[in-house]
Amino acid sequence: MAEEPLLRLEGVTKRFGATLALDDVRFDLRAGEVHALMGENGAGKSTLMKILAGNIDRDAGRIVMDGREIEIRSPRDARSHGIAIIHQELNTVPFMTVAENLALGNEPRTALGLLDRRRMMADAREKLARIHADIDPARPLGSLSVGLQQMVEIARAASEEARVLVLDEPTAALSRSEALELYRIISQMRAAGVGLVYISHRMEEVWQLADRVTVFRDGTYVGTGRMGAITPTVVVRMMVGRAMGDLYDHAPRAPGDVMLEVRGLCDDRVGPVDLAVRAGEVVAMAGLIGSGRTEVGRLIFGADPRSGGTVRIAGRDSAPADPFGAIADGIGMVPEDRKDQGLFLEHSVEDNIAISSLDRFVTAGVVRRGEARSAVTRQMERLRLRLSALALPVRALSGGNQQKAALARWLLRDSRVLILDEPTRGVDIGAKREIYELIDELARAGKAILVISSDLPEAIGISDRLLVMRAGRIVHELVSASATEEDVMVHATGAGAGTPHSDGATA
Repeated sequence: MAEEPLLRLEGVTKRFGATLALDDVRFDLRAGEVHALMGENGAGKSTLMKILAGNIDRDAGRIVMDGREIEIRSPRDARSHGIAIIHQELNTVPFMTVAENLALGNEPRTALGLLDRRRMMADAREKLARIHADIDPARPLGSLSVGLQQMVEIARAASEEARVLVLDEPTAALSRSEALELYRIISQMRAAGVGLVYISHRMEEVWQLADRVTVFRDGTYVGTGRMGAITPTVVVRMMVGRAMGDLYDHAPRAPGDVMLEVRGLCDDRVGPVDLAVRAGEVVAMAGLIGSGRTEVGRLIFGADPRSGGTVRIAGRDSAPADPFGAIADGIGMVPEDRKDQGLFLEHSVEDNIAISSLDRFVTAGVVRRGEARSAVTRQMERLRLRLSALALPVRALSGGNQQKAALARWLLRDSRVLILDEPTRGVDIGAKREIYELIDELARAGKAILVISSDLPEAIGISDRLLVMRAGRIVHELVSASATEEDVMVHATGAGAGTPHSDGATA
């Protein structure tokens, strides 16, 4: 007889008006396992987890824990049953200290009813030590990196004796070292018998951590497989109805003349850097976290001041002292942190797309709003963004659609050079395919595209050439069609250390 799961969700159904968000889905979790839940944005993953967390009510279905049906109608109910969720958008109070966040809602009191700060600090140290997190409990939480803030949330869940822990895109904003620390804690909690639900778009991460994977599509349950008996290709096909290899398919491109030329670019963190991207070409830049990839993109775009070097666009000198100058010279950039650096979250989708091209729709200081709106809607249709979202704040869109809005800004501007930093981070498989198709379409239209990516299959699969960075310099160049992930990592780690490339040649 099979072991009774720690948690079972059976026949769960949820409607939002006329929209059927979940249709008779099921999911189970065993003690001491990592069970990945995968699917495109809109597949129903988050809705199911919100039901489990008590944030929304289900319309039908059962939640069974330890073989007994339970009711979860509020977050307090979820916590009482030992269920904790670490959301992608952290549920913390940045201006309070680590200790105060750990004690929130359960603050220790003195005999007089006052806050017992000494005990609160001691409790905080104990909670952090439990997961071997070296964090000063007196520090304001907002002064910590996202990864360390996440550790604080996990420490709180562990202190509350959580038996079920849901991690929603937990590594989306983590450095490599922070992700490794998270993996260690996951292993520790699994060994302690905690059941972990792991939601992620990162296939390689899921295969590294999970014991089983369940796939949802369009609010329905598709299937469950055990690692070793199921492959990433099968999972992708379950998610979107197509094979994983199809994601990167593109016909050979025929690059033209050099459109972007960089010589001796440097600041106090990177350089000197030389690179060239031709019209009609996609060049990827890969390397480990901290290698300087993002810094190079920001220097080219004028987002950070450079201490030396030249930038030429179509053979003409470009000296962007700031992004305004870069935009005027025909450079567009989608930064890696779209929420903090790439979008105005409280402004409408229309405003976010139009913002960099408003000068083209101004007469006597007045914006020709109707003309601008028509231009915006054309780009939205091109990217399959719903026109009904035009007036919505961009924060209301899914991650994939937010990324499309960021890309639409530069399509409207008709930038000749595009710098795309982590263009598919936090984006589901279906939206990734659409973004890859757009990148190919833009290259074939003569744009020069520099893609910065930590996803090696992506960097290799969508590009014509690949530049490997290490310690602030480009150390190797590969022809993507014949490159492997091993080739990239040998040079990214220095295992095959040679001299940095120059003038597009590999030393």
